[in-house]
Amino acid sequence: MGKPIMAKATAVWLVDNTTLTFKQIADFTGMHELEVQGIADGDVAVGVKGFDPIANNQLEADEIQKGEKDPAHKLKLKVYAAAQGEEKRRGPRYTPLSKRQDRPASILWLVKFHPELSDGQISKLVGTTKPTIQAIRERTHWNINNIQPIDPVALGLCKQSELDAAVAKAAKKQEAVMTDDERRKLVSTEQSLEMDAEPRLPSAIEGLETFSLSGSSYESSESGSKDDYSDADSFFNLPDGTHDDDDDEDDDDDPRR
Repeated sequence: MGKPIMAKATAVWLVDNTTLTFKQIADFTGMHELEVQGIADGDVAVGVKGFDPIANNQLEADEIQKGEKDPAHKLKLKVYAAAQGEEKRRGPRYTPLSKRQDRPASILWLVKFHPELSDGQISKLVGTTKPTIQAIRERTHWNINNIQPIDPVALGLCKQSELDAAVAKAAKKQEAVMTDDERRKLVSTEQSLEMDAEPRLPSAIEGLETFSLSGSSYESSESGSKDDYSDADSFFNLPDGTHDDDDDEDDDDDPRR
């Protein structure tokens, strides 16, 4: 059941102008029974002017009469027929002026760490517009070089429960379009935290992990050549000195010299 506006002032009026029990007034206004008793004793709500719920269209006079006759009767707040069916206004939430300058930082954080979130979800979380989100995604924002990603929960732009719900909803949609192989690779957060970190190779030797000296070509070449390389000349294939002497003799016999 809804509560009346200006509940404490309404309780003051009911204490002063009716014979309702403290419990009936407390249930109607949403206050504690001892607090209503304190109003009657003059210890609570001192100086508060009573607010007439009948004149302000919150309570019917018949309800007060029924309550005075039956202490177990609970007062019912008057229902506005014109207000039936009204829904909360949709769209981006209101962001205080003092926190609007922090929205680009929170958008960058969401785009960086939760790329699965749609522009509409980010817009509802931090109260921004889709063109701003698109500009930060494409890094065309006028101040993109000075924006640092900051958690929107830490900035007070949204609650952690709202962020978790949005991430879970986005992950569920993304999972619906994933292949079976990709789905098998998914692990829970607890499992991922318990897994050992994979050893990573330095970038200088990256790509050499598949290199091997046990190839068939190497073995065949090794088996085919069984030369004796016990001395340095044969190992480095140095030419013999006799060939150089022959070349010198040919040069001496040349008549053109």
